[in-house]
Amino acid sequence: MADNNSLSLAPRAAWFKSSYSGDSGNACVEVADLGKVIGVRDSKEENGPALTVSRAAFYGFVDHFGMSRLDA
Repeated sequence: MADNNSLSLAPRAAWFKSSYSGDSGNACVEVADLGKVIGVRDSKEENGPALTVSRAAFYGFVDHFGMSRLDA
């Protein structure tokens, strides 16, 4: 995992809001497919830092914390 400036990793158009983010506007996560890694950032900080994680780690996280588990 690395801490990088999100726009140095990918242009704005590459980032998209996660389907797991709510519509309230205060808990938005954006992700970008960066090839070998996935970028994750706070949508309110477009020029701020982003984490990069391996594809396996990202999809493992999503699988483990799927919406059905969060609702329980």
